[in-house]
Amino acid sequence: MEEQKPAYFVFEVTVRDPDALKRYQQKVEDTFRAYGGKRIVAGGKIEAIEGAAPQGRIIILEFDTIEQAHAWLDSPEYQAIVHYRHAAAETRAYLVEGA
Repeated sequence: MEEQKPAYFVFEVTVRDPDALKRYQQKVEDTFRAYGGKRIVAGGKIEAIEGAAPQGRIIILEFDTIEQAHAWLDSPEYQAIVHYRHAAAETRAYLVEGA
């Protein structure tokens, strides 16, 4: 049986409209927790060691598997709110399979 590996969603978020983002922020945690996700990084100090530091805030969500991460991303619950973030912020997002 193949070993299951954790998966990490990494978001680099530059907020343009904090008030507009509140609707997303109020609901997003319930959506990822329902799919086994947990927030392991939410902002905080960024120290660039090599190259340029990311712009904006860094948010990292952990899921038990890449399948769970995709299930959350594609879920009706998340899809119902993601447009709030798109309208209020510039985002770069990555899904990374863990070791």
